[in-house]
Amino acid sequence: MHTELCDRFGIDYPIFVFTPSEKVAAAVSRAGGMGVLGCVRFNQPDDLEGVLQWMDANTDGKPYGVDVVMPAKIPTEGTAVDIDKLVPQAHRDFVAKTLADLGVPPLSDDTARNEGTLGWLHSIARSHVEVALRHPIKLIANALGSPPKDVIDQVHEAGVPIAALAGSAKHARRHVDNGVDIVVAQGHEAGGHTGEIGSMVLWPEIVDAVSDRAAVLAAGGIGTGRQVAAALALGAQGVWMGSAFLTSAEYDLGVRLPSGRSVIQEAMLAATSADTVRRRIYTGKPARLLKSRWTDAWDAEGAPEPLPMPLQNILVSEAHQRMSESSDPTTVAMPVGQIVGRMNEIRPVAEIIAELVAGFEAATRKLDTIRDS
Repeated sequence: MHTELCDRFGIDYPIFVFTPSEKVAAAVSRAGGMGVLGCVRFNQPDDLEGVLQWMDANTDGKPYGVDVVMPAKIPTEGTAVDIDKLVPQAHRDFVAKTLADLGVPPLSDDTARNEGTLGWLHSIARSHVEVALRHPIKLIANALGSPPKDVIDQVHEAGVPIAALAGSAKHARRHVDNGVDIVVAQGHEAGGHTGEIGSMVLWPEIVDAVSDRAAVLAAGGIGTGRQVAAALALGAQGVWMGSAFLTSAEYDLGVRLPSGRSVIQEAMLAATSADTVRRRIYTGKPARLLKSRWTDAWDAEGAPEPLPMPLQNILVSEAHQRMSESSDPTTVAMPVGQIVGRMNEIRPVAEIIAELVAGFEAATRKLDTIRDS
């Protein structure tokens, strides 16, 4: 499992893993892949600075990247208080009633309230880029497509390549025209923000559209070495994963239950590949989430329409915090892909990576026997 991207980034395997957990990101890099830390949860530059200092000290000199979110539209700037005024009271009332109906307890008095993730704003995302460039990062990815041109120029001047997610060949061409170096072809099966086209169709379409100008990573529904082999067979130079590492032993976000697992992990372990939905209720843009009593409430008759990004995130941010810190897995609101049906145990990151590599090697050996027969 070796492609040009391995040589470009100095990694053993072309496995790029997006994660909000610095412990998972560092473990991926130590295991030979590229850990990519999601920055959107950091409202203050100093918070991100501290975590990246930790990454520098805990990656054994191996390369890592960061993922920022730069939405293109409405509203893009302003303080939390300014934007907060744009959230309708009727939506707030619905969220409060839903949490009460689901029996989700309030946060304790000594818990800091999450009043909205400002990382969805351009100004905060730009600060994430500035902080990241003070560290030895090897990649900056933008979860919502091409960053603004001045940001692309800033990152390139620092000698760092840029990746951007795309859900169609049209989007991929636009990203490359804008100066993006790596296109993440993210199929419909993926967790989080995802488009309408399935991976098996999308990956070769984007490869054919841009691979002469940019590298392509395949994303969406990847959780085994066989699927990595399929992605490379379809022309990708590597894979971009996320969901499969939510049940890694290093994943440390969310309150731990007596089982030793977080409420998020308990929800994932119980799910099948049919237990996801694609809705706008998480951020305001279509995103694939774990199906839960929370998503059911938003699907019920009388529920309000989700607000545009970033207002929806501000509306539900504390609700997400309350559900993640409760003990009820049936209410969890968490992005995850359809591969969740294969996420059936808690394992160390190194073991997951090793299994991906072994599965890839087994799949390619099988193909060799078919070719030689």
